[in-house]
Amino acid sequence: MGFIELLLIAVGLSMDAFAVAVCKGLSVQKLRWKHYLAVGLWFGGFQALMPFIGYLLGSTFQKYITAVDHWIAFVLLLLIGGNMIRESFSKEVDEYNSSFGVRTMLLMAIATSIDALAIGITFALSDLRMPVLAAVGIIGCITFLLSGVGLKIG
Repeated sequence: MGFIELLLIAVGLSMDAFAVAVCKGLSVQKLRWKHYLAVGLWFGGFQALMPFIGYLLGSTFQKYITAVDHWIAFVLLLLIGGNMIRESFSKEVDEYNSSFGVRTMLLMAIATSIDALAIGITFALSDLRMPVLAAVGIIGCITFLLSGVGLKIG
């Protein structure tokens, strides 16, 4: 996996954080620099942390999961897709939260970066042509920047 592929992965991973940042931007009357830093650091930090954790897990369990990795991916995607379909029929009304508190940001950062964990496992099982710390740093920086742009757009 080369640099261009990594950039495309980073942009793809940051899209959910971008969308949440747009919504956070809509919920705030006046944006300040602390809002940009909070969104960027939380989302960018977790988007970098999750692939690193996934890489460590994938490296540790590589010999055990290689034979069934396609079934694991199938089940995970099936569960995620099923949950999305179930939520589409839900009558719940989403609440808008303008808080930038630790609890709110932590939950949103985890929710938007959980898919990056799978990318980290992929890094461990594929031919990554750069150090993993550089790769997760690039992912974190791209997410940091795009989250700030999303906040401004909102």
